[in-house]
Amino acid sequence: MAVDYLQQILTAKVYDVAIESALDPAHTLSARIGNRVLLKREDQQPVFSFKLRGAYNKMAQLSKAQLARGVIAASAGNHAQGVALAAQRLGCKATIVMPVTTPTIKIAAVEGRGAKVVLHGDSYSDAYDRAVEIARETGACFVHPYDDPAVIAGQGTIGVEILRQQQGVIDAIFVAVGGGGLIAGIASYVKRVRPGIRIVGVEPVDSAAMTRSLEAGRRVKLENVGLFADGVAVKQVGKEPFRIARELVDEMITVDTDAICAAIKDVFEDTRSILEPAGALSVAGLKAYVQKHRVRDKTFVAIACGANMNFDRLRFVAERAELGEQREAILAVTIPERPGSFREFCALLGKRNITEFNYRYADDRVAHIFVGVEVSGRAEAGELLRSIHKRGIKAFDLTGNEMAKLHVRHLVGGHAPTAEHEIVYRFEFPERPGALMRFLNSMSRGWNISLFHYRNHGADYGRVLVGMQVPPSDAREFRAFLARLGYLFVDESANPAYRMFLGR
Repeated sequence: MAVDYLQQILTAKVYDVAIESALDPAHTLSARIGNRVLLKREDQQPVFSFKLRGAYNKMAQLSKAQLARGVIAASAGNHAQGVALAAQRLGCKATIVMPVTTPTIKIAAVEGRGAKVVLHGDSYSDAYDRAVEIARETGACFVHPYDDPAVIAGQGTIGVEILRQQQGVIDAIFVAVGGGGLIAGIASYVKRVRPGIRIVGVEPVDSAAMTRSLEAGRRVKLENVGLFADGVAVKQVGKEPFRIARELVDEMITVDTDAICAAIKDVFEDTRSILEPAGALSVAGLKAYVQKHRVRDKTFVAIACGANMNFDRLRFVAERAELGEQREAILAVTIPERPGSFREFCALLGKRNITEFNYRYADDRVAHIFVGVEVSGRAEAGELLRSIHKRGIKAFDLTGNEMAKLHVRHLVGGHAPTAEHEIVYRFEFPERPGALMRFLNSMSRGWNISLFHYRNHGADYGRVLVGMQVPPSDAREFRAFLARLGYLFVDESANPAYRMFLGR
């Protein structure tokens, strides 16, 4: 039997715990992109996220007997806090299974509301499987974060509020997509009441499960998901959200980490609040949509859906925001090693602000420079690069080079002439005790580590750049090592940033 979502949303029980969040204009961002931007401030909810709406609506419909058995959920943070708050209000026991990589701030927030936390596995998928097992063993009611009509209806109340608060023109509503419950709920209401409003979903490029699924016409399961926007790091969208999205979502947009960081900065400049990466996803997508379709003088709503940000992550966000806003270009430049060449290159940069400058003597013939330059946009960066080439200077644009941005700009050292058979790989692994030793213990005893760089980004995962001396005869064994390790990896051995600044 089909669910009547209009009726379900209009009768949803959310306001025992949720507030009607504000719909605030983002004046600075609006002026910059030439369109009116309104922010739906779900970061102002009691748990700093929209998730309590769906969780409470689901749990408020449980019978007394079901509530007596308690509830259980799997979550890396926001859904967990929503379930814990709902359980506290309804007077029932709640157990939340969270990945062991979950930051302590989120664990403490859940426990602070009286819920029991069980840490299990490295990912949401691991935690989900364990939660289902516990529900089966104990008879507790499982509260799904997105694949449940009652949860979807609870999230749909955001759509009701938006249309009540902005009764004038709305051209599109931008919604972050993880499992799909939020966009399914909003679309189910908005498309019934004002079908002319476009519903646009936004995902990180490395966690685009809904985008891939809609393109394929079926639910696609991703092998790996990026962890920066951990609130939407879902390998497969829910069945019911996918069904609704196929019918009601007009478009999907994907954005990268730099764009998300820039969006966090945009919201901060307009509101002085700090969104988490998933919470700023809709703003990043809105900006990408404007650039893609070249629209002006439209009215857009972006759902600021969460603000559970780890403080330590802010330095990474600040570092990457300028790149995401295309206000900084990173260049690798080779100049002759002769008197005056360094001054000549600096003259080419003109009066532009230099954000970073790393120079190291290479040999008697050439010198390599790693430089960050403040620009007004990609067009100016292109003009600068062309002017450098016209002077006969070899230069690469590394602005989009992940290895350069994450590691090379922070490394001290240089070339290693004696590092024979060196290969360089970039790894991501869960930030948990023992992860690094597992990596080292999995390696062959005969492979020397010739380069190692790790930088804590205040995230749930670690990023490491590793150089290893692996003879060609060990190629098969090395591939087996990568498979056995199971960490996400990228071969950077041919990366120009490595060749110029670190290689032999």
